[in-house]
Amino acid sequence: MKKYTKISITTSPFDPETLSGFLWELSPEGIEENDYSLTLYFKENSIDPLPQVISLLKQKQEEGLFLDFRTESETFEDKNWNEEWEKSVGVIKVSDKIVICPSFKHYSPSHEEIIITIDPKMSFGTGEHQTTRLIIRLLEKHTPKNGFVLDAGTGTGVLAIASILLGATYAIGFDNDEWCLLNAQENVETNKLTEKIEIRLCEISSIPEDNFDLILANIQKNILLPIAHELKKRLRPSGKLILSGLLTTDFDAIIEKYSSIGFHLIERMDMDEWIALVLKL
Repeated sequence: MKKYTKISITTSPFDPETLSGFLWELSPEGIEENDYSLTLYFKENSIDPLPQVISLLKQKQEEGLFLDFRTESETFEDKNWNEEWEKSVGVIKVSDKIVICPSFKHYSPSHEEIIITIDPKMSFGTGEHQTTRLIIRLLEKHTPKNGFVLDAGTGTGVLAIASILLGATYAIGFDNDEWCLLNAQENVETNKLTEKIEIRLCEISSIPEDNFDLILANIQKNILLPIAHELKKRLRPSGKLILSGLLTTDFDAIIEKYSSIGFHLIERMDMDEWIALVLKL
């Protein structure tokens, strides 16, 4: 029977979506998200994956993504990991109105519920993380009817999809990760929204449109700070910006930066140690 190496990773602060985003670069067989850690699975071969994992984590630590990290490694026999993963992924009731459901799960909605079908694969944005749920709850209040939406760092495309189902006319989602491009496009097709959502592989600087009614950015602080001007340039004068991927300790730095370029805070929502902010020019 084949053997696998399991590497558990904890960081401070712990942002599983960001962590899994760059750890897929190491081509693990799978990544499992736990309450306070991520677990990577590698097929056993002649090269120990742990040094590569530690090297990448040290690089990201130097870039300021987290303060410190810890790893644990062990080897064990094979399982059907896809089957195990599907068992762990469930239906997520984001609010009274929005439910996120994997395609391989059965769910009978009430007549008032909106169902978003998401298969995350190698992207993140399943609805399990607090920041995704925070933004979707804010979208229920702030999605512009017949509006034009930009989803920065779209991941699975779940926020772009939610914005359309909540009344926007058209959305563009972009990401710099090819896995996200493929996964988001597939999720858009699954939800039958290909005529209303476009997914692009690019950075914010490559978005030529400058007339968005609403921009969504579920990205960590160290990215949201330097792209503040780029986001502002693409927003209509009366448009709104919803930011998350933020810890409560990030609040002051984000408000200071975005206030300095003309934004003012109109709503804050908290969940555990995470926050989401609605800003307006």
